[in-house]
Amino acid sequence: MVPGPVSVPQEILDAAAVNYGSADLEAEYVDLYRSTARALQKIMRTRNQVVIQTGEGMLALWSALKSVLFPGDRVLALSTGLFGYGIGGMAESAGCEVRTVDFGFNDSVNDFELVERAIREFKPKMITLVHCETPSGTLNDVARIGELKAKLGVPLFYVDAVSGLGGSLFQTDEWQVDLCLGASQKCFSAPANLSFLAVSEKAWELAEERNYTGYDALLPFREAVRNRYFPYTPYWHGTAQLHKASERILNEGLSRVITRHEKVAACCRKRITGMGLELFAAPGALLSPTVTAVKVPAGLSWKKLDARLREQGVVMGGNYGCLAGKVFRVGHMGSQADPELLKEAMDILASVL
Repeated sequence: MVPGPVSVPQEILDAAAVNYGSADLEAEYVDLYRSTARALQKIMRTRNQVVIQTGEGMLALWSALKSVLFPGDRVLALSTGLFGYGIGGMAESAGCEVRTVDFGFNDSVNDFELVERAIREFKPKMITLVHCETPSGTLNDVARIGELKAKLGVPLFYVDAVSGLGGSLFQTDEWQVDLCLGASQKCFSAPANLSFLAVSEKAWELAEERNYTGYDALLPFREAVRNRYFPYTPYWHGTAQLHKASERILNEGLSRVITRHEKVAACCRKRITGMGLELFAAPGALLSPTVTAVKVPAGLSWKKLDARLREQGVVMGGNYGCLAGKVFRVGHMGSQADPELLKEAMDILASVL
């Protein structure tokens, strides 16, 4: 019950059990890539081009920043946790001028007038936001920030949607997102081998202007399908697995998948609080349907709790940075958004406590 990489269903593992040829040479790979990108467009609710890259989710985060930003560009980082702050730090390392608006590690963006003032004063080229702060178990209202982006004419809106896509509603185009970043290992329940991005026309224009040429560059992928030529050797096995994962979501029905995640999350929170444990999220924060963050109970170390759970065959997630040892997480995303699996895990947690 970890918040990713999650348990991979056998059907998705089997999609790679083929001795595929060279993706550089075979037309079948291009067809598979195109079909996978179309499936991702449906899940991401976008008409924008989707780029699929070989590498786990952080690749997409770096690729999107470095491909469109020059050193000195202004980035407004809206932060509600470790990843929100982390993206700001990444932009700084790329030479950008960053202003961070912090809402606390246990809350959601909740003061939109403050955000509007920050945009008007700072005049950023890009706003960054994390949809689902996995370490905190919280969500952010991407739509409201998208409205401000459009209202105030900010060129780019960058959203880390890695932990929410495929398990919660995300509407890339309607929410004005220019760079929507996803990955294979969370709600898609595939191995941690691919990342993907939905890229708006504005983002492509700025990528052309930037003309970044590093290994993680977006620009070489713009015409890759049309030219049937990829900048680096694609990972055929991983693409086949992501295709099967996307197919499973669409065959179940995206709305049904989202409802399943919401029901399992509500059950998890009810069981957690029923044990006398305390959710990490502040009252009024938007709660994630894919992961629940819980305060480690007083008088008990996470190391000891983790060890006892493992003795009973259950693995939950610890935490990082300032939350390490203080907050643990139950990942109910993708294949783990299963009522019976959650009940078994919660029963064991209750007995261990």
